[in-house]
Amino acid sequence: MVIPELVKPIEILLVEDNPGDVRLTIEALKEAKVINHLTVVKDGIEALAFLRRQGSHSSAPRPHLIVLDLNLPRKDGREVLADIKADDNLKRIPVVVLTTSQDEQDVLKSYNLHANCYITKPVDLDQFVRVVRSIEDFWLGIVVLPAPHQHGAA
Repeated sequence: MVIPELVKPIEILLVEDNPGDVRLTIEALKEAKVINHLTVVKDGIEALAFLRRQGSHSSAPRPHLIVLDLNLPRKDGREVLADIKADDNLKRIPVVVLTTSQDEQDVLKSYNLHANCYITKPVDLDQFVRVVRSIEDFWLGIVVLPAPHQHGAA
C-alpha cells in the first residue's frame, strides 16, 4: 500500500506564452488521475534557465515532462527543443510539442530534433481540454518516465 504523503508529484514544465492556453491546460490537469505539479514559463530563454537551474530558477525541480509551444518570444521553441536534446543533462526528458502550427516542415523539424511527439492545438475549447487530458493519460498514466535524478546533475 502506498501512503499518499510519500507519493511525489509528476513535475511538468509548460512552455507557453498564450495566457488562454495556460489557463486551459491548468483546468484540464486539475482533474488529473496522477498527482502533478505544473510550472509555467512564458518564453524559450526562461525555459532553458529553468531547466539549467540558472538565476532565479536555481532550486527549480527537474521536470519529468516538458510541454513545449513552438512559437515563443525571445527564443523560439524549435531552438529550445534543439538545446534540450543537445544537452546530456536534459535530453532524456520527454518533450511534447503542443503548438498551433500544422506546417509539415515544423512537424519534420521537431521530430528531427528528437521531439517525443507533435500535437497540433485544436481551436475548439472542448477539443483542447481533451488533447491535454490525453497527454496526461498517456505520458503520466501509461509511459514509464525516467526519474529526474537520472537526468544528471544540473
